[in-house]
Amino acid sequence: MLSYLLATLTFAGIYAMLALGLNVIWGMTGMINLGLAGFFAVGAYVSALVSIAGVPIPLAALCAMAAAALVGGLLSRLTLKLRGDYLAIVTLGFGEVVRLFAANEIWLTNGSDGISGIPGPFRSELTPFEFNALFAAITVVLVAVAWFLSRRLRVSPYGRALRALREDETAAAVAGKPVRRMKVEAFAFGAALLGLGGVLYAHFTSYIAPDVFRPLLTIYIFLSLTAGGTGNATGAVVGAVIVMGILEGSRFLEGMIPHLSGAQGAALREMVIGSLLILIMRIRPTGLLAERPPKPPGDVAAPAAAARSGAGGG
Repeated sequence: MLSYLLATLTFAGIYAMLALGLNVIWGMTGMINLGLAGFFAVGAYVSALVSIAGVPIPLAALCAMAAAALVGGLLSRLTLKLRGDYLAIVTLGFGEVVRLFAANEIWLTNGSDGISGIPGPFRSELTPFEFNALFAAITVVLVAVAWFLSRRLRVSPYGRALRALREDETAAAVAGKPVRRMKVEAFAFGAALLGLGGVLYAHFTSYIAPDVFRPLLTIYIFLSLTAGGTGNATGAVVGAVIVMGILEGSRFLEGMIPHLSGAQGAALREMVIGSLLILIMRIRPTGLLAERPPKPPGDVAAPAAAARSGAGGG
C-alpha cells in the first residue's frame, strides 16, 4: 500500500509539473495551449531514446527539455497572429500530430508497441519500494524547484509584463513591451516544463506508447489549473494534487459497491470525477487559490512610514 501511495505521489507531481507549465503559457500570458500532450510526448520520447542510447539520465532530461522548448518556441513563432479559439485548434492539432507521428514512425518510436526498458535512476540496484520512494523524492524536489521559479517569475518585472500581455496585448505593445518575443519566450519556458513532465513519466514507468498521450490528459491538466487557481503557481500544484486524488480515489468505488460490472464501475467513476470537479468550480469559480496581484515594491514599508508620519504629526 505504501508503494502505491508513493507511485500516486509521483504521478501527482507529474501532473503538478504539467500544470505549472500550463500556468506560464495560459495562466500568466493568456495563450491557450491544448497541445499539452504533444509537449509531454516530446519530452518523454526524446529522453527515452537518448537515455537508451547510453546518455546519462540527467543529460537526457536536459536534451528533452531543450527539445520541448525548441518545439514550443517554434510553434509559438508560427502562431503569433492567432488568438483564442484559432490558437486552441492549432495547438490541439499539434498534440495529435505528435501522437500520430509516434504511432507511425516505427523505425524511431517502435510504433504502437511503444518503447520499453527505459532506464530509471538506480532501478536495477533498488527494490520496487525503494525505487518508488527515490523517484517520488526526485519528483517532489523538481516540482519544488519549478514552483519556486514560477513564483519568482510571477513577481518579477518580466512576470508583470507577461500579465500585462494577458490583460491587454495592444496596451502592452503601446507601452513598449516586446510582445512577440515575450510570447515566444513564455511559450518555450512553459513547454520545457511540460517536457520535463514527460521525462519524469518515461523514466518512472519505464514504458511509453502513443496511447499515453491522448487529448484527455490535456483536459485533466486544464482542470487541475482551473480548480487550483489560474495564474497562481501554488494553485497549480494544489489543483494537480486534488485532481490526482479524485482520479485515484474513485478507483475504490468499484470495490465498495457490490454487483457492479466493470463497465458500470468505469462509468460511475467518470460520473463521480466530473461531478466533483463541477462542484469545485461551482463553489470556487476562480479556483481554490485565486490569483492575487503581487504586492508592489515598498508596499511593506509604506504602512510603517505612514504610521511614523502619523505619530510625528500628532
